[in-house]
Amino acid sequence: METTETTSETTSTPFPNIPPLIESDDREYHDSGVPSTVAIAGHPLHPLSVIFPIAFLAAALGSDFGYWLTHDFFWARASLWLIGLGLVGGVIAAAIGMSDFLRIERVRKRAAGWTHLILNASILVLSALNFILRLGNSESRILPWGLFLSLVVATLTSISGWFGAELSYRHKIGVVGAGSKRYP
Repeated sequence: METTETTSETTSTPFPNIPPLIESDDREYHDSGVPSTVAIAGHPLHPLSVIFPIAFLAAALGSDFGYWLTHDFFWARASLWLIGLGLVGGVIAAAIGMSDFLRIERVRKRAAGWTHLILNASILVLSALNFILRLGNSESRILPWGLFLSLVVATLTSISGWFGAELSYRHKIGVVGAGSKRYP
C-alpha cells in the first residue's frame, strides 16, 4: 500500500487551518516565538494593557442594561464614565499593539493580525461615537442607540480578543522566545 505525503507547510500542525479565519504554520508551531517590541523584563505589555479597556467597555454594556431595566440615572452616569475610561485605556493599548504590528513582520503576514487591528480600530471609533453621543445628556441617549453601540462594541471586543489570542497562542507573537521578528 502506497501513501502519499503532502509537503504543505500550513497543514502539518495539530491545529486546523481554515484560511482566512484560522491559519496554521508548522514553522511557527515549532519555533520558540517572537518577543513583543514593548515589554518590561521580557513580559509583553500589550496583553496587560487591554485588560482594563475590555473590562470597562463590557461593564458599560452591563450598566446600559441596568439603566434600561431601572431608569436610574446612576447607571447612565456609570456608562458614560466606563466608556470614557475604556476609550482612554483602549488608545493606550492600541499604541502598544501598533508598535508590535509595525515592528514584527509575522503579525502583518497573518490575517489574524489585520483582523485584530481593524476590529480594534472599529471598537475605538464606535466607543468614541458612543461617548460623544452621551455627552451633555447621557440619560436620554442610552436608549436605543447607546445600548446598541455598547452591544456592538462588546461583540467586536470578543471577536477581536479571539484573534489576539490566535496571534499569541497559535502564531507565538508577543511571547518569551528567540524567534525571528520576520516570518519564520
